[in-house]
Amino acid sequence: MRRDIREAFVQVCEGYAPDRVVADPMLNERFLYVCRQLGLAESAAELNAHLLNARKAGSLTDLPRAKRTLFADQDEYRFASEVAARFIEHRDGLTVDQVICDPIVAAEFDTIAARIAPGYSPLQYRWAALNLRKSKRLRPESLSQVVSSISVDLGPVDNLDLNRIPTAQGIYLFYSATAALYVGETTNLRRRIGKHLDHSDNKGLAHWLWENGFSQVHLEIRALPDATSQRVRTALERELIASRSPLFNIHHK
Repeated sequence: MRRDIREAFVQVCEGYAPDRVVADPMLNERFLYVCRQLGLAESAAELNAHLLNARKAGSLTDLPRAKRTLFADQDEYRFASEVAARFIEHRDGLTVDQVICDPIVAAEFDTIAARIAPGYSPLQYRWAALNLRKSKRLRPESLSQVVSSISVDLGPVDNLDLNRIPTAQGIYLFYSATAALYVGETTNLRRRIGKHLDHSDNKGLAHWLWENGFSQVHLEIRALPDATSQRVRTALERELIASRSPLFNIHHK
C-alpha cells in the first residue's frame, strides 16, 4: 500500500506537500481518485491518514522540496478555525489531523468556521487549523477530554431559541468572530444564558454586547451530567479560561 499511496501522491501533488494534498479539496479529490484507480479500497479518511503518515515516516524525503502554501490573511479567520477544531474535538474526540483527513467531517468543519468568519475557502480554514496544530496552539484541554458531556452544541446567538437550551448544568462559551469573549459554568444553562442575553452581570461582556450586538456572536454550550460536581465545573471553567484567554473573565481583567 505504501508504494501505491506514494504513486497517487506523486501523480496529483503539483509540487505541494502531503498536508496540502489532504487539506485542499480539489487536490484531495484527485488523490483519492487515483488511489481507487490503483485498487486501494480503504476509506478516504484512512487513505489520507496513510499519506500524512508517509510524510512523518520519511517515506517521501527523496522527492523534490515542496512548494510552500502561504495565505496572507490568516488573522481574519484563524480564530474561527480554532473554534471549529476545538468544537469537533470535544464533541467527537477527533484531532485536527483526523478532522482534515475525513472529507465528511472536514466539510462540517468548513461550515462551522465559515459561520464564524465567512468569506474564505475550505483550504484556508483547514490550513489555518493545521498551522495552529503545528505551532502547538491547539494543545489538548485534558480535563475537557476526560469529563463527558451530555451534548455539545455551537451556533449563532441571534438565532438562539432559549427554550431549546437544556436546563442541565454545564459550561458555556461566548465567541466573537476573532476572540473568545466569556467562559462560564452554571447549574442551569437555560436560566444562566438567558440572564446574559437579557443583561449580563459581567460588565465587560454586557458593554461589548451593547456596543456590538449579537449578529457576530456564537455560543458553545456543553451540558454536563447531573452527577457532575461544582468542583469539576469550576475546574473545567478554569481550564477553558487558561486555554482560550476570553476577554471578559475576571482572570483576565
